[in-house]
Amino acid sequence: MLIKDKTRTVFTCRLCGHTQPKWLGRCPACGEWNTFVQSEVSSSKGRGAGASPSRAGKARPQPVLLSAVEASEGVRLGSTLAELDRVLGGGIMKGSTILVGGEPGIGKSTLMLQAAAGLGIRYKTLYLSGEESPGQIRQRADRLGLDSKNLHIFAETELGLVDSCLRQLDPDLVVVDSIQTLHSPELGSVPGTVNQIKFCCHEISEWARSRGASVFFIGHVTKEGAIAGPKIIEHMVDTVLYFDQSGSDIRFLRAAKNRFGSVDEIGLFSMGERGLMQVADPSALFLVEREGSLPPGVVPAPVYEGSRVLLVEIQALTVPAKGGLSRVYSDRIDPGRVSRIAAVLEKHASLRFSDQDVYVNVAGGMRLGEVGIELPLAMALYSARTGLPFPEGTTVSGEVSLAGEIRPVPHFRRRLKAAEEMGFHVFIGPEKIGDDDEASGDWVRASSVSGSIQKVFASRPAPLQDERLMYVSP
Repeated sequence: MLIKDKTRTVFTCRLCGHTQPKWLGRCPACGEWNTFVQSEVSSSKGRGAGASPSRAGKARPQPVLLSAVEASEGVRLGSTLAELDRVLGGGIMKGSTILVGGEPGIGKSTLMLQAAAGLGIRYKTLYLSGEESPGQIRQRADRLGLDSKNLHIFAETELGLVDSCLRQLDPDLVVVDSIQTLHSPELGSVPGTVNQIKFCCHEISEWARSRGASVFFIGHVTKEGAIAGPKIIEHMVDTVLYFDQSGSDIRFLRAAKNRFGSVDEIGLFSMGERGLMQVADPSALFLVEREGSLPPGVVPAPVYEGSRVLLVEIQALTVPAKGGLSRVYSDRIDPGRVSRIAAVLEKHASLRFSDQDVYVNVAGGMRLGEVGIELPLAMALYSARTGLPFPEGTTVSGEVSLAGEIRPVPHFRRRLKAAEEMGFHVFIGPEKIGDDDEASGDWVRASSVSGSIQKVFASRPAPLQDERLMYVSP
């Protein structure tokens, strides 16, 4: 007698995975609206053979004392992409799982194919493709000039067949392109649903940890910029990488989560005919080459990203507000920070911004979030509002407090050295830099925003007197 599997209909939140027997407009777990999707769940017990790679031949675990656990530093696999190794903290940790997200066409598959081909020279690598055929991948590898002799390709999306391939080949590195295409027939739902993504990601992650292999999961992103699928898969993996693109061909690789390294590092790539090329010298990459003096509102600034200093160009523009309501337009620097610096200038530099629309941009499309950009941002806003150009060969760095004071920033001497190497002969910063303050340093010291403005623009011609620029306190 055949026993049919009983199925029931449930509604699952596509963001957090919360399930409900009925549809709801708002998820009670994560609070998001219109995120429930309908799916069917089998009520039969038991699991198919070969569909659970993490449980095959695994003994029942037992609790142990933490003091009895042997601590080890772990082994890292060095790829041929130094920028990728930098973001990961020095290389790919054995037994780790890494989720790579980015917009369609940005180069996620190209990046992973280049990394897998480079690692295939020394390690056994497997590229699981659910979106392209082996012939398409071979064409791309030939176009990029990659050595694919030791790279194994398996075009399959069913988890049971993927499990058999993993057991047979026993690779050291696996690339899953993409996690949204994998599915297990026993779940009874189409690929890409919440339960499918969670289950497939969990099973392959458990296999990787038990085997000591490294796995890259490629994931698509939504229109909001988040990795598609439930948020819980970002908790399952060890590292989450985001691949962003600026207005040019520069790609930024950042770590949003990293259990084996820092999340402050950034990897820089440029897309060319031979695939993704690493940016060897990013120091002057974001500085705009122009003839003559700087236009008003443009200030070069040294920023500290991970373990290196980059020279970027902060641009500001102020125009009269339309309708009497001022707004801040800034997607590369936090708009709240821009509003705070504008308020400090109103208070301590007597400069009116309350009737202005403020536009702030970073040349090259790089997003900045560290405190060292606050003084350059203040100089850019002041220059844009008054029409006074920032002097050539000068740069600034410092944190701005609400009291208008200039506070020290981390790695100040490294910023100073990088600016000198790029030809900046005047550097304006805080009076105190914290560590090793008594050592000699060639920079102009300022204690306040108003003092730094005087030091920067003292030799510039004064603008015509305009009462609309001034802020008069009641």
